[in-house]
Amino acid sequence: MKSIRQSFSVPFEYQVLFTNQLFHTTNSLLADLLKSEQKPKVYYVIDNGVSEAHPKLLQEIKAHATYFKEVYTLCADPLIIPGGEQAKNNTDYLQQIVEATHLYGIDRHSYIIAVGGGAILDLVGFAAAVSHRGIRHIRIPTTVLSQNDSGVGVKNGINYFGKKNYLGSFAPPFAVINDLDFLATLDERDWRAGISEAIKVALIKDAAFFEKMEKDAEALARRESQPMQELIYRCAEMHLEHISGGDPFEMGSSRPLDFGHWAAHKLEQLTQYELRHGEAVAIGIALDVTYSYLKGMITEAELLRVIQLIKALGFKLYVPQMEQDEILKGLQEFREHLGGRLTIMLLEKIGKGVEVHEMDTKLIQQAVNRLEVFEETDQIV
Repeated sequence: MKSIRQSFSVPFEYQVLFTNQLFHTTNSLLADLLKSEQKPKVYYVIDNGVSEAHPKLLQEIKAHATYFKEVYTLCADPLIIPGGEQAKNNTDYLQQIVEATHLYGIDRHSYIIAVGGGAILDLVGFAAAVSHRGIRHIRIPTTVLSQNDSGVGVKNGINYFGKKNYLGSFAPPFAVINDLDFLATLDERDWRAGISEAIKVALIKDAAFFEKMEKDAEALARRESQPMQELIYRCAEMHLEHISGGDPFEMGSSRPLDFGHWAAHKLEQLTQYELRHGEAVAIGIALDVTYSYLKGMITEAELLRVIQLIKALGFKLYVPQMEQDEILKGLQEFREHLGGRLTIMLLEKIGKGVEVHEMDTKLIQQAVNRLEVFEETDQIV
């Protein structure tokens, strides 16, 4: 028997940048990123909700390209598509982006820039990853959720077979640019939704960060800018620290940053995506924290702190779809997504998560019942 074995490693590096008025001609950040000996083509895909909320955005993008015409070229008008999960559920949008790479000669020296929420970033990142085996893409997240979590990571994907992110890739962006001005036009639900991912990472990694959110809860609920900017920066920082910490492409079954997500993904599906991802994650966190309490892993005082923070920020703890047996199918689907072995992050104490490989379905139902009562009465029984 003969064999040849090869091993190699490829370093990945990208920046997460914070700015304001990204497309103003006095802001050279984007032009500095794109500058190279070979003037690149740039193609934009924009969330229609963003373009509607910022009616001058297309004009500003074109003016920026004109001002920096010696640096880069817009190869076509931006493609505007619906945001939210519909962008990931309908493969027609994937086809439009891939077709654009063919029609406009967008190659591996070009850039595809996505402007929008997490769903648009996931879709565009996947289209870029599979076209020419990898076109450079830049993410410009426009929601709290995408600026502090999904937009700064290395995952891309679309939904398929009715399952979230069934098709996807691990492809780091060339860069992520967080323009904080985009947050000003978010509605109440989208402003709030992204905070759940900050609660998640604080609970499993940083008790001090959780305590800060407790102190800032009223200000965050009032939409004060400074505490939100601080939250986004710290959450993005912790997300990047995790990515660099050992398993960025998720070859194993450990998914600490998926705390609260096994139920969240299923709830999105069961509510026909009426729940925002962040809203579903808040419920999923509440469920797994309550389960942790029922297992004797955390104290009642710790449980109350988490539940009170979630409620203070305006999240629901319970929706009727949680009563369906279908929610338990989320465990099996999560197991499949992980590659066969169930690994769930629970809470050992505030600031420290612990992984388990099985869950008691009767205790899950008890946790659901307790959340329903607490949603109605502000009491844990």
